Amino acid sequence: MRPDQRAGRLGVGTIGAGRVGAVLASALGGAGHALTGIAAVSDASRERAAAMLPEVPVLALPEIVERSELVLLAVPGDELRTLVEGLATAGAWRPGQLVVHTAAAHGVGVLEPAMRAGAIPLAIHPAMSFTGTSVDLGRLAGTWFAVTAPAPVLPIAQALVVEMGGEPFVVAEADRPAYAEAIDTAVSFSSAIVDQATGILEGIGMPRAGAVLAPLVRSAVENALARHDPGPMVDGTATIDEADDDRPSGGRV
Repeated sequence: MRPDQRAGRLGVGTIGAGRVGAVLASALGGAGHALTGIAAVSDASRERAAAMLPEVPVLALPEIVERSELVLLAVPGDELRTLVEGLATAGAWRPGQLVVHTAAAHGVGVLEPAMRAGAIPLAIHPAMSFTGTSVDLGRLAGTWFAVTAPAPVLPIAQALVVEMGGEPFVVAEADRPAYAEAIDTAVSFSSAIVDQATGILEGIGMPRAGAVLAPLVRSAVENALARHDPGPMVDGTATIDEADDDRPSGGRV
């Protein structure tokens, strides 16, 4: 059976053609879901949508929501509440519709305006740094995704992650800010340290500082992570506290 003929196929609309939205939409399409449309405003977003999702129409927000059984909101966290509320005011959300956002710092509370209309809220965040290109599709395999959702629909969020090739783990609603801080810290500090180290080597005339440091940085990071690896999670159901029970869950991506 072809992926587009399997049971459980959803019409997926994406709001936000940034680095994350275009890649996750492509992954869901590759899993057999039908991509109904994508919202892309800036020139960069339109170019990314054309490159990653050439067969998917660029549509206005209300039309995307109207066409879709699952709406993927891949927008900055500080824009999310206004977007969801605006679509609720317009009467766009409908009962039984899956609404998924990708903001690290928010659980499902930010989707409350859609929930009032009967939509099903899911928060799914991939703990990965995106390029917004097809390279990311391969990197999704084995990437951990933080999922937050009401208990009855949590398996839906977990299943979507698995379909994209990822590994789900549960983060409680109240723990999302701490999770986001850990993600932000990991990205910003690692980027700053690499920039500083390559800058020093370039300052002494080394032409390929990045290539020289790459094996060192990768091995150092892997060794550091190994010291904090609690072992495998079971069925994606471990919470931050269960997976990290003797360490603080602070930090930032």
